[in-house]
Amino acid sequence: MNKIRVIARIDVKNEHVIKGIHLEGLRKVGNPNELAKKYYENSIDEIVLMDAVAAYYDRNSLSEIIQKACEEVFIPITVGGGIRKIEDIQIALNAGADKIAINTQSINTPEFITEATKIFGSQCIVSSIVAKKISDNKWEAYTDNGREPTGKDVVEWAKTVEKLGAGEIMLTSIDKEGTKKGFDIELNKAVSEAVSIPIISSGGMKNSDDALELLLNTNVDAIATASTLHYKLESISDIKQKLTLNGIKVRV
Repeated sequence: MNKIRVIARIDVKNEHVIKGIHLEGLRKVGNPNELAKKYYENSIDEIVLMDAVAAYYDRNSLSEIIQKACEEVFIPITVGGGIRKIEDIQIALNAGADKIAINTQSINTPEFITEATKIFGSQCIVSSIVAKKISDNKWEAYTDNGREPTGKDVVEWAKTVEKLGAGEIMLTSIDKEGTKKGFDIELNKAVSEAVSIPIISSGGMKNSDDALELLLNTNVDAIATASTLHYKLESISDIKQKLTLNGIKVRV
């Protein structure tokens, strides 16, 4: 089993870190560069920077934030939000990003994933899947930061993006996001058993107990959290220690 990655998710709106519940009711919680540096210094494994409003304005505005972060942060950075063209990927990579998360454009034009992986490599392309439960063991994929239903079944879409060439999946539960009530175990179990590429689970974590429950019951490869870190509910070192004590291998 590969070592589990602990990832800080930083959602950005107009140069401010924001957080909400179910991807709504967003409020400011800090400065993205200050938080990225802080989490890096406290041994986070990776950082995800998401432009929370890019879908509305047909753009990604994180270049300056990425450039500044890369001056002080030396771990993998994934960037997402408003990625519509190959040029957008190139701009983000030139700014210092290591991986690119794509949601809306891949739904609208699935072959965009294949095109991107051919140019930049599958290790660079992350399929961002935002899921909402619609019935027992069934979830629908959403776009535009969780506001637009697509009609696509999440598990089947995960299989599709793997075939198209995506290197990993960042799976976000709308139902759990921001609630601090734990991950959607059923969702993560269903998707992680359906594909062989790595899964980053996002949405619902309050503390290491939630992470442990997820990792003991699914095949996900990484956990992404925002609330736990932004609101100082538990330190990165304590999260990793709890997982290690329970037999989960983590990066140190």
